[in-house]
Amino acid sequence: MTGLHKDTAAVTQIHFLYGQGRILSLLDDNTIHLWEIVQRENRSHLVEVHSFSLPGRPGIESTSATRVTVMLLKLSCDLLALGTEGGGVHFLELPTLTLLNKSLFQDEIMQSVPEEYKCGKSLGPVESLQEHPQDSDKILIGYSRCLVVLWDLNSRHVDNLFLGKQQLESLVWERSGNSFVSSHSDGGYMVWAVSSSNPCTHDPISSTVPYGPFPCKAVNKILWRTTESGAPLVLFSGGMPRASYGDRHCLTILQDSSRVTLDFTSRVIDFFTIHCTDKDKEFDDPSALVVLLEEELVVIDLQMAGWPTVPAPYLAPLHSSAITCSCHISNVPPKLWERVISAGQQQCPLQNYENWPICGGKNLTLDPKQKELLLTGHEDGTVRFWDASGVSLKPLYKLSTANIFQTDCDHNDSLTQAGEEEWPPFRKVGCFDPYSDDPRLAIQKISVCKYSGKLVVAGTAGQVIVLVLSDEKSDHMIDVATVDLLQDREGFTWKGHDRLPPRSGSVVFAPGFQPVVLVQCMPPAAVTAVTLHAEWNLIAFGTSHGFGLFDYHRRSPVLARCTLHPNDSLAMEGPLSRVKSLKKSLRQSFRRIRKSRVSGKKRAVVNSPTSKVQEHDAEVAPVQRRIEPRSADDSLSGVVRCLCFADTFLRDGTHHGPTMWAGTNSGSVYAYALDVPSQEKFSEQSVEALLGKEIQLMHRAPVVSIAVLDGRGNPLPEPYEVSRDLAKAPDMQGSHSVLIVSEEQFKVFTLPKVSAKTKFKLTAHEGCRVRKVALSNFTSVSSEDYSENALVCLTNLGDIHVFSVPALRPQTRYDCIRKEDISGIASCVFTKTGQGLYLISPSEYERFSLSARVITEPLCRVDVERPHDLSVHSGSSTPLPPQANGTHKTQAESKSVETEGLLDEMRSALSSPVLDSPNSSADVTLDTTGELTVEDVKDFLTSSYG
Repeated sequence: MTGLHKDTAAVTQIHFLYGQGRILSLLDDNTIHLWEIVQRENRSHLVEVHSFSLPGRPGIESTSATRVTVMLLKLSCDLLALGTEGGGVHFLELPTLTLLNKSLFQDEIMQSVPEEYKCGKSLGPVESLQEHPQDSDKILIGYSRCLVVLWDLNSRHVDNLFLGKQQLESLVWERSGNSFVSSHSDGGYMVWAVSSSNPCTHDPISSTVPYGPFPCKAVNKILWRTTESGAPLVLFSGGMPRASYGDRHCLTILQDSSRVTLDFTSRVIDFFTIHCTDKDKEFDDPSALVVLLEEELVVIDLQMAGWPTVPAPYLAPLHSSAITCSCHISNVPPKLWERVISAGQQQCPLQNYENWPICGGKNLTLDPKQKELLLTGHEDGTVRFWDASGVSLKPLYKLSTANIFQTDCDHNDSLTQAGEEEWPPFRKVGCFDPYSDDPRLAIQKISVCKYSGKLVVAGTAGQVIVLVLSDEKSDHMIDVATVDLLQDREGFTWKGHDRLPPRSGSVVFAPGFQPVVLVQCMPPAAVTAVTLHAEWNLIAFGTSHGFGLFDYHRRSPVLARCTLHPNDSLAMEGPLSRVKSLKKSLRQSFRRIRKSRVSGKKRAVVNSPTSKVQEHDAEVAPVQRRIEPRSADDSLSGVVRCLCFADTFLRDGTHHGPTMWAGTNSGSVYAYALDVPSQEKFSEQSVEALLGKEIQLMHRAPVVSIAVLDGRGNPLPEPYEVSRDLAKAPDMQGSHSVLIVSEEQFKVFTLPKVSAKTKFKLTAHEGCRVRKVALSNFTSVSSEDYSENALVCLTNLGDIHVFSVPALRPQTRYDCIRKEDISGIASCVFTKTGQGLYLISPSEYERFSLSARVITEPLCRVDVERPHDLSVHSGSSTPLPPQANGTHKTQAESKSVETEGLLDEMRSALSSPVLDSPNSSADVTLDTTGELTVEDVKDFLTSSYG
């Protein structure tokens, strides 16, 4: 379940109201919110029911002084204590969040403090509030200046004072209530005895600096848990020797002589233990430690010897290495699915998840009819396979490409396991890796054939790897081929990174995807486009210098083409050397201005061969802005943006055959006719490629996508789909067409003549540019037999447009991603059924649907019984705030969404205790427990509001 605060302030604290299905949240704008799980339509939703902001104390406390530092929720869940930066403690009644007249200020405490301790200074912010484990009327208050007070809530009296000398960080009670532990800024902790005979204590029972004697960092939080087996378990974060390990993110577990220092790769945010909370029991006997880190959640088993990590059943950080690209596969064949699952299980044998300590609730989501995979490419050269069939992404299998190359990938191994003599006894925990082994390993593009089990991944140093799915372990050498995209062009200097050196000799590969051939592009620039045709045994790839075609069956290059313009000196210098001279920049700017003034004129065709088609602008519709031509010598105009294979008509209108298409940053499209031998003759004959057409878009906008449509205007099926009776054969009777999408317009050309058929310019909005497109199939809600293809387009403004194909008529438009969210827009990937995924943070994908039939949303139920039910109608009429169910819904999910929104607002208004109506004398009632119709709403509004 997801709850969304109205303001975009960060959530700094969360507290459960035990057993009530309620949560308190504190935001960094100093507001407190109460959330409740409510049932509506047999589903659970998280709904905000109250909010509260602490008022300042005029003339005494400034705004910063009322900033909440700590929250203590009493076990009875009827009182909330708030400690502030100004040293005050305030009390709220729950669940109404009503401020009680019980506030405790420092001046009241100071009356009980000995004169020699006052020193005229304030006690500082409240650092900790802890309820007495045996007497709920008493709380321990810890101030930054290390004064700790045992306060009696009923008598408003100081029972005990504990006068420390080191700055206080945290407090924790020992279970019996006879002692407590304090942790401090010097890296130490102290144990204090609580005695009624000694109301003012100066000295603790014991004081320890675990990682002394040299200066240590603060112990931020400490827990003290008693065990039946003997010595207490002490757990604390921080406390590392400042000079040698001050940069480590550590949590220490101590018991007698046993000690382990858990070394995490990201900051420790918070931790708690799962232990016995029954007051009648004598010991805590903790079973598990749950640690929330900045990048992941880790659970440690405290009952097993050695305190091992508990494998998470579903929580896995997507960004254990940064995501660099993604690829979605719809309708995965069962055979491929089973083989991927099997490979993943062999990587990580199925473990017993019974000791995973967090559970509850019921998943109401039906099992998906189709299996879907999301492949994420990462900075460290790994490709991760995720089950994307349901709501949450589940990790299935991890493929690493680093072992193909000679790199320093094991530089972290020295930290993995400390030796017996090493101190502190560090143990690497968690799977988030903040350091990439080698930036050249990063995966840039992925292409999959789901029917043959072939995969192509391409990386930052021009490496293109062809992999085949195998169920057996293998030990073999990888064939390496080099493709020179510049064909020894003169005057070229590559100033970028070197290629990754491949390993010599044979390499052992586990079951799963195993590399068979490595194609190295030269120069080793990042691969910008890749595609695979498993039936023809061909891969095509492109960089900022050109594109190549490779026959992986014969291990031989078929074609290499340089796309650089002669003036593209920047692209030739490589991506790490983009220093332009000021003169050149100004000259280019003036050229652009001059050209934009004459943009209405036709561009002259220079040295145009018969096969080259020059595309011109026709009349502009009133809604659309005229496209301004771009300079031919813009930097990086040679970047290959898209590639595609198609069986279509290129040479003439009677003979169809294999073709390859490539589009570049400068608006150029190259179409090649391929001579592919039959399967029987594949080993004897080689593939040949001949340039058939060259199209130059007049406005020179980058070509984002190319797709060939058959005689009925449908996209061509994937390789093997027709031969295996998995899709209808394409229409080869009517004339084919090619859809070319640039950053500024969509255009359909007839084939083989390549004459313009229809077009649409997406430049009505100033600065609007196409970022991502896909051809999606939308199935009717009422009939599974009827479906339509549409072109789905995401722009740099974050909006999504849907167009009919091939007529290119605008169907609808939605706001989807914030235009400021550049990484979100860049990471978006569409599915073939009208859904999409994009990163809303380095670790979270947001999923949206444009299809009324295919909607993925969380459906769950958590049954709770609670006192003081806050919702007026906790049944079907409970208001649901926008996006409370956590799915990013666009209006296209169904035509009733807008009506539903209105009904939700009405339910919200109707469920409030007092309806502020102008016609308050009108006696209006409306049954909100049954089905609420639009007519009911109309009648209600007419009678209430005239």
